[in-house]
Amino acid sequence: MLKIILIYLAIANLAGLAVMAIDKKRAIKGQWRIPEKTLFLFSLIGGSIGTWAGMYLFRHKTKHWYFVIGMPAILFIQIGLVVFFKLR
Repeated sequence: MLKIILIYLAIANLAGLAVMAIDKKRAIKGQWRIPEKTLFLFSLIGGSIGTWAGMYLFRHKTKHWYFVIGMPAILFIQIGLVVFFKLR
């Protein structure tokens, strides 16, 4: 079961990194953008490390306080939940 969870998280984080890269590329080209709620959704479903890394790797959404605070907050909440349920 742990192996399946780790594979899922790897895929979710790669997807989170990818959506940040795609949205940044589209922003530069002036094309249709990925909605911000979708970027947060990728973070919420387990891709928080990827989306957070994508913010700084691609210098994307780093001027928006709700991304600068929200993305790491989601990650820390997810880590807290894992620790909470692991210790029970």
